[in-house]
Amino acid sequence: MPNTAIWFGRLLILLGIAGYVYGLYAGNASLTALIPAAFGIVIMVCGHAAQMAEGARKHLMHVAVLVGLLGFIIPAVRLAGKIGDLSLSAAVVSQLVMILLCLAFVALSVRSFINARRQGKV
Repeated sequence: MPNTAIWFGRLLILLGIAGYVYGLYAGNASLTALIPAAFGIVIMVCGHAAQMAEGARKHLMHVAVLVGLLGFIIPAVRLAGKIGDLSLSAAVVSQLVMILLCLAFVALSVRSFINARRQGKV
């Protein structure tokens, strides 16, 4: 599970950097484009810390999943509020990709938690 957190963290970081670089190229760069990277950094750090601290692995992975869940809910609520007048801009695409990545991470994590519980590892 920590490896999954690390990879999803990396993908979110790349998404944030790509959004910011696109903004620089288009002439309207904003630090808000780096929001996915901030979520990715937290998730990735939790994954690395969970690999190093076996005793805290469960807690660190739960923190990572909580951050992933927030990374799904926050942009989903923001887009839902604008559903009537959405245009396919770079910001909307970035938010959609963040929603999908975070949802996939949370789903894989919950599946892993359930499997660990069934195998008696918890």
